[in-house]
Amino acid sequence: MQGIFIRTLIAMLGLFLASIIVPGVSIAGTGTFILAAFFVGIVNAVVRPIAFVLTLPLTIITLGLFLLVLNAAMFGLVAALLDNFSVSGFWSAVFGAIILSITSTVASWYIGPDGKYEVFIVRRR
Repeated sequence: MQGIFIRTLIAMLGLFLASIIVPGVSIAGTGTFILAAFFVGIVNAVVRPIAFVLTLPLTIITLGLFLLVLNAAMFGLVAALLDNFSVSGFWSAVFGAIILSITSTVASWYIGPDGKYEVFIVRRR
């Protein structure tokens, strides 16, 4: 349960950074940030795997570049579900999804699967 809460906070941070950095992304209200972060998790867990399997031939042909379009579509889907979350166009969705992905990836380096902060120390002898 703690892991879900930590991942939601990380998604909220990524959405906040995307709304600041990307000109076409705007999110109004703290409640919208919380719902958007929750919906990002749900959409990435349920809808994205199905969309990935359906578009696998196109992803293979484009050598994986179509995954950027798929991530942008998931970002836009979450924006379509919420009233106070708007994405002005395709490129705004792409850059917003990239910022959200980078934030989640960097945070995942330090957060374990249980939602706990982990640091590994390697000692050479």
